[in-house]
Amino acid sequence: MVQALVTINENINRVLNIVKAKYGLNDKSQAIEFVVNKYIEYIKEPELRSDFIQKMKKIEKEKSIHVEDFENRYGLNV
Repeated sequence: MVQALVTINENINRVLNIVKAKYGLNDKSQAIEFVVNKYIEYIKEPELRSDFIQKMKKIEKEKSIHVEDFENRYGLNV
């Protein structure tokens, strides 16, 4: 495990105290770890998230249309 000395402002200190209290964590290092893990889950690649996979499977079953000339159909001719 890596140890680090960090400087945080009062607002971040309050937030970490709230996270620590709300989730029953022992110290601020656990609160920081918790917040970072939540962030990692939040930014995960969409293809790795189960809700994204379910959404894509639903879209895959929808009826689609065949387009011969995309540029002409959507007025993109330059």
